[in-house]
Amino acid sequence: MGGGGRRPDVRHEWALVRTLPLLLVVAGIVYDMSTPPRFTAAPLFTAAPLIAAPFYSLLGTTLIGAASCTAVLALHFKTSTTTDVDAITELITVGTVAVLACVINRVVRRSDKQLASARSIAEAAQRAVLPQPAPRIGGLDIAARYEAAEADAFIGGDLYAVQDTPHGVRVIVGDVRGKGMGAVAAVAVVIGAFREAAEQESTLEAVAQRLERALEREGTRRDGLDAFEGFTTAVLAEISHGDGLVRLINRGHPGPLLLRGDGRLCLLSAAEPAMPLGMGDLGAWPDRADETEFPPGAMLLLYTDGLSEARDVRGEFYDPAARLGGRIFPGPGGPDALLRTLVEEVRRHTGGRGTDDMALLVVRRPMSPAVTEGHPSA
Repeated sequence: MGGGGRRPDVRHEWALVRTLPLLLVVAGIVYDMSTPPRFTAAPLFTAAPLIAAPFYSLLGTTLIGAASCTAVLALHFKTSTTTDVDAITELITVGTVAVLACVINRVVRRSDKQLASARSIAEAAQRAVLPQPAPRIGGLDIAARYEAAEADAFIGGDLYAVQDTPHGVRVIVGDVRGKGMGAVAAVAVVIGAFREAAEQESTLEAVAQRLERALEREGTRRDGLDAFEGFTTAVLAEISHGDGLVRLINRGHPGPLLLRGDGRLCLLSAAEPAMPLGMGDLGAWPDRADETEFPPGAMLLLYTDGLSEARDVRGEFYDPAARLGGRIFPGPGGPDALLRTLVEEVRRHTGGRGTDDMALLVVRRPMSPAVTEGHPSA
């Protein structure tokens, strides 16, 4: 998941909120001492513990409440009005609000714990459904990144998977229609079917057909609109172990980009456009893989439309082909550097107001292919 610390302006706002309760107590004291007796600073003293409640610990909230009550008592003691009805009423009011602030603090802290637990469960679910690929699979360098459009969201309808097989390294990047748990369930179906088919099927075309059948079965089990309109756009790729080629099948998905080591860039559009997976009931057509040279040092970038359809304030799309042309990302960290660049540029392009999840995956053929053992997968 993409991260990053709080922006400087957010940190400043947070610091102001944290100091505000104490400032209110001090302001109440100054106001009360500089105005005639008929004026009261009770609103400031009652506001202080209420503001502290959601941001401070229970001890901190209690101390702010005690400080407010002590200030009220001390100010009336200074003017010898501690036994007046107004003074007693003011002290009872501030004390009652301080107690309520402590109760609010406990409720907020309990909710925070529940939210943290839910986040941990969501993160664990993402790791189970969408595990991070290993950095090296089948002699290829791999980097992947999932950027959720909503803050603190972990899982959605975008997907990727990489698997080394006897037929080559096979890759899928896709986007399930819809949101919520229905989309997550479909992601699990697609990835599960892909891993099984990638090992068993001798051709990439057969893998695509297996995924089609798996989604059709899933569609019959889903109620409502999704039972008729559920689909997944996807790109399937197969990088052979020896002939320096990449084979691609595109099912209604944004075309991958091939970035050569010298900065040249090529958009790998499908020769024959095809419908997304899961829409076989609208017609039958044969899948045909397109072959493209994948030379040493080149990187293959596969992505979902959260990248290519990211808009700025004027409604203009982010164009990864135009942005990446002529740029190179050398060195062992090249794939990760490419993903970091894309995420940062999209964040600047949208002003941090992304509306769709974004899955990115980079496969690089090293300049000196390494000999690998076994068939690791991720």
